Amino acid sequence: MTTWRIRDFHSSDLDGILHLWESLKADGVEPVYALSEVLASCQKDHAVVAVQGDQLVGAAVGRAAHDQGWIVFLSTLPEFRGRGIGTSLLAAVENRMAPHGLNKLSALMPESETRVEAFLGRGFVVKKNLRYFERTIPVQRQELEPLGLLGGRVLARDLWENVAGMRREKELLERRLVLPLAEADLADEYGVVPPRAVVLFGPPGTGKTTFAKAIASRLEWPFVEVFPSRLASDPKGLAGALRETFLEIAELEHAVVFIDEVEEIAAQRAGDPPSPLQGVTNELLKIIPAFREQPGRLLVCATNFIRALDSAFLRHGRFDYVIPIGLPDVHAREAMWQRFIPAAVVDTVDVALLVDRTEGFSPADIEFAARSASQRALEKAVYDDGGTAPGSNGRKGPTTQDYLDAIADTKTTVSKEVQQEFLEDIDVLGRV
Repeated sequence: MTTWRIRDFHSSDLDGILHLWESLKADGVEPVYALSEVLASCQKDHAVVAVQGDQLVGAAVGRAAHDQGWIVFLSTLPEFRGRGIGTSLLAAVENRMAPHGLNKLSALMPESETRVEAFLGRGFVVKKNLRYFERTIPVQRQELEPLGLLGGRVLARDLWENVAGMRREKELLERRLVLPLAEADLADEYGVVPPRAVVLFGPPGTGKTTFAKAIASRLEWPFVEVFPSRLASDPKGLAGALRETFLEIAELEHAVVFIDEVEEIAAQRAGDPPSPLQGVTNELLKIIPAFREQPGRLLVCATNFIRALDSAFLRHGRFDYVIPIGLPDVHAREAMWQRFIPAAVVDTVDVALLVDRTEGFSPADIEFAARSASQRALEKAVYDDGGTAPGSNGRKGPTTQDYLDAIADTKTTVSKEVQQEFLEDIDVLGRV
C-alpha cells in the first residue's frame, strides 16, 4: 500500500526543498539549476511535492514557455528512492503544465546523476551528442529600471577587442583593473584589494573614454556616465545632484561609473570665501571614500589637464591608480590603419608609409584622416570624368595617395608642447 501522496507545492515546503537539494549535494550530484532558480520556480512556476505524513520526501519543479517545458528540479530522499515516486512526480508536474499546450518537455541532468529511471519511466528519451551551454546575464531584471533612470547601459561585449592597437595601455588596464575585479576570489587569495577608483589622463583624443567603455565591456558591468553639466540644472544644485546620483548608483550590484573632464568639478581650490565650485569639489571628495566601500564598482575619471586637479583629489586612498593614456606608438598606429583601410584595398596601400607620416597623431586624428580619405575617394569615383558610374575607372577604394593627402590636411589635436607636458606629468603624477 502506498504510504506517500502527491500534492501541489506550498510556501511552507521551502525547508523541505532545501533538504532535498542538500541531499543531492551530499551524494556528489551538482544540480544544473541554481538553488535560487529552483526556489523562484517553486513560487512562480509549477511545483509538486511528495509527502509521507508531515514529511516532504520528494519534489518536481517545472517551467513552461510557449510550447516548451523544462524540468527544473526532480529529487527524492535517498531512503524513498525505488518506489516510483519520481515517475509520479514527473507525471504530476507535467499535468500542471498541460494548459500551456506543450509540444515538448525537456530536462537537463548533470553527468554525475545516474538515477534516471523516473525520466525513462515517463517516456523521456536520452539525446546523444548534445552539449549544454549557459551564460549568466550581467544585469538582472530588477536593476534595469534604476539603470535606465541613471542613463546607464550595458555595452557590447566586443568593445575591448575592438580597441585597435594600444597594446601597452590595454595590457596595463587588463592587469591592474580587469584581472582583480573579474577574479575577485582569486585576488583575495593573493591579498590583492580590487581597485575602486582610477584616473585616466592624457592629451585630448587619445581614447580615454573609449578605454573606460572597453573596461565596462570587458567586465560585463553596466556603464554609467555622470555628466556634471547636466546635473548643474538640478534644483538641488550640482553638489546635491551629484550626491543623489551616487546614492542611486549604490543600488546597482555592479557598475563602471565614468566622469569625463573631471577637472571641471575637481579643480584646484583657492580663494576666500569658497566659490560654489569649491563646494562641488568638497562634495566629490566626500563621495569617493563612500564609493570605495562598495564592492563591485569602479569609478573612472578622465582628464586632459591633470595639473588642474586639486592635489587632495589625487592622493593615495582616493584613487588606486593614475594611468597615462598617450599617443599611439608605431604598432598601435599600424593596427589602427589596418582597421580603417577597407579590406578590398588594404594590400595595395603602403601602410608602413601611413604609419610613418602619422607620428604624433592621436587615435581620433588617424580615424579622421582615414574617413576623410575614403570620402575623397568616393567623390572621385562618382564625379570624375563628368560623372561616370562609380567604379568605372577601376577604382575600388582609397589609394595610398588619397590617405597621404588626407593626412597632410589633418590638423593634429596634440601639439609638441602638450605632448612634452604629458611626458612630464607621467613622471610626476602617474601612478601605475
